[in-house]
Amino acid sequence: MSKISVSAEDQLKELKRGAVDVMPEEELLKKLKKSKEKDKPLVIKFGADPSRPDIHLGHTVVLQKLKILQDFGHDIYFLIGDFTARIGDPSGKSKTRPILTDQEVMENAKTYAEQVGKILDMEKTKIVFNNDWLSKLSPIDMIQIMAKVTVSSILERDDFTKRFKAQEAIYMHEFAYPLMQGYDSVAIEADLELGGTDQTFNLLMGRHLQKAFDKEPQCILTMPILEGTDGVQKMSKSLDNYISLEDTPTDMFGKMMSISDDLMVKYYELLSRRSADEITTLVESIKSGKKHPMDAKKELAAEIVDYYHPEGTGAGERQKFEDRFAKNKIPDDIPVKEVEAGTLAVLDFFRELEFIKSNGEGRRLIKQNAFKLDGKACKEENLELSSGAEHIFKLGKLRMVKVIVK
Repeated sequence: MSKISVSAEDQLKELKRGAVDVMPEEELLKKLKKSKEKDKPLVIKFGADPSRPDIHLGHTVVLQKLKILQDFGHDIYFLIGDFTARIGDPSGKSKTRPILTDQEVMENAKTYAEQVGKILDMEKTKIVFNNDWLSKLSPIDMIQIMAKVTVSSILERDDFTKRFKAQEAIYMHEFAYPLMQGYDSVAIEADLELGGTDQTFNLLMGRHLQKAFDKEPQCILTMPILEGTDGVQKMSKSLDNYISLEDTPTDMFGKMMSISDDLMVKYYELLSRRSADEITTLVESIKSGKKHPMDAKKELAAEIVDYYHPEGTGAGERQKFEDRFAKNKIPDDIPVKEVEAGTLAVLDFFRELEFIKSNGEGRRLIKQNAFKLDGKACKEENLELSSGAEHIFKLGKLRMVKVIVK
């Protein structure tokens, strides 16, 4: 049975969907045609820095494209940068990153691989560690690699340029990062490497070093940086605008429903596994008024939940969402909290429940009428509660608790 069943042209069409750049496109098409003719899978490289093991939907933009390549029959090399993580990728960073210990790197790598298994077929994924070859390089080997790259080309990177102009420290080990990542492509003889647009320089370095070492140069495919739920800044845990793969089905569905209609279309393009034609038809039906944006958003939210939780969970979450918000019903599984009669400091209570991270955030939400007490907006930061009473506290759309006063 043929390993590669899809035509090169159709593969390229699917790979280009949502991509920022495919470089060089004609070269990649030739690789795909050769792969199809010889029924020999391409070597697809994806490098993961295990310094940040928690994966959110922003990371899955590239991982979904890897899944497509895997389904086409190509070999996915999931490269854990255990050696380069000890350097720390300076891409997009205005400051030097702390260097991790070996134990931290390996613990994070294990967590990363477990989460990636929610997207890729790990039985068909080759997991490799760049410490296996980079740690064996001699000083002479390192000098030979360094001799193939100029300092001026390294300084062309935006992050280094900004720090250089600001007279901030740039350490020599940071220069080594793109060289080591690039050499990874030489070591595994990659045909195609994928990454976000913030990795473009590093991906091109792999192509450059392959040429320098008389290897067939890899093509590169870059994917856009996904905006978070705020629709403004890139999805990031530090900005609290992220949707984690580890979120509960309820939280994941609710966060998906919070995005704007405009952002929903981009989420469909980058996160959905529907075909390009299906998404085009969907967008046209929304524009023509045949489908309401809210219904399309619910479909996408359910689809995303099903990817990362047992199949069918999304439909259940959709029903719960409609019951909770569209029909104003109190869900059966609402958490219950007992409190003492008397004065309740609302902000402290919300912080205890982890509804808010700070009093400032709580005051802002209360000012915006986001706090509902028994269905009515409440602006009080201190409440007098009577023994035996029961209340429903709701903060925003997603956070709700039943309060029983003792």
